[in-house]
Amino acid sequence: MHTNPLPTLADIEAAAQVVYADFAPTPQYRWGQLSVRLGADCWVKHENHGPVGAFKIRGGLSYFEQLARSGQLPREVVSATRGNHGQSMGWAARRHGVACTIVVPVGNSVEKNAAMRALGVTLIEHGDDFQAAREHAQRLADERGAHMVPSYHADLVRGVATYWWEFLRAVPQLQWAYVPIGMGSGACAAVAAKRALGHGVRIVGVVSSGARTYVDSFAAGQVVAAPVSTQLADGMAVRVADPDALAILMDGLDHLVQVSDEEVGAAMRHYFTDTHNLAEGAGAAALAAALQEREALRGQCVGLALTGGNVDAAVFARVLADA
Repeated sequence: MHTNPLPTLADIEAAAQVVYADFAPTPQYRWGQLSVRLGADCWVKHENHGPVGAFKIRGGLSYFEQLARSGQLPREVVSATRGNHGQSMGWAARRHGVACTIVVPVGNSVEKNAAMRALGVTLIEHGDDFQAAREHAQRLADERGAHMVPSYHADLVRGVATYWWEFLRAVPQLQWAYVPIGMGSGACAAVAAKRALGHGVRIVGVVSSGARTYVDSFAAGQVVAAPVSTQLADGMAVRVADPDALAILMDGLDHLVQVSDEEVGAAMRHYFTDTHNLAEGAGAAALAAALQEREALRGQCVGLALTGGNVDAAVFARVLADA
């Protein structure tokens, strides 16, 4: 049994009020050209339209609210990220007057790094991948007596579930929903909202073929580390699955789909040409997976989580040029 229970409907509704103190619900639209491309009714939840350009901010606001409510706001938090979780931490820490140090791998997204610094984050580059950055962040937190914010936690899921709660209430006819998996908060939040609302949608988890820890862990029934090789889907570039997230996802997902960097790049281009929205690699992964399965989806109502649009200009220029 996993130690972090899923949030209830009351938990998610309370978290929504915390989120809405900072920004309004994000839109969801049925896009005509994507629907033609998919051969299905295609709805997109636009988490790229939030104030840090990604869904993670919801989790950060919820996490800090729970710390504040319990009287345990620290003087400093430390965490690790490839970018969007770090922006979420920076935003929420600033709101609560807490110092925030974030560790990223060497060579991380230049523009995500700049966005974090603009939110008041002290940024440290360390290690050659997310796992190495995370281990260094934990050491720093231990040395400083700072609060280490994990990348997966029930209080993060509580906040992230608000976007799925919005989506499933706005489009009750959804039959399939595709969600990328990094550490797992987004996919676990989808499971939480589905159960809280008693919704019949079937949830498909999307994993980069260059970051297979969740695929291998599903097959083994326990956490199995896997090397990371994806260059484009940095938000999914996780080497070691979270055991609590794994337990929830094994129980709550319909199935998993693996997408290559080539498929992700094509999906980024499709989002741009069909909707003129910017999707980062992980943000486009749900569309890439649905396109892979489009024969099975014909005539269905399909929901895609566009989880973020924070892609460096130089990277996006290369993706567009590859068409």
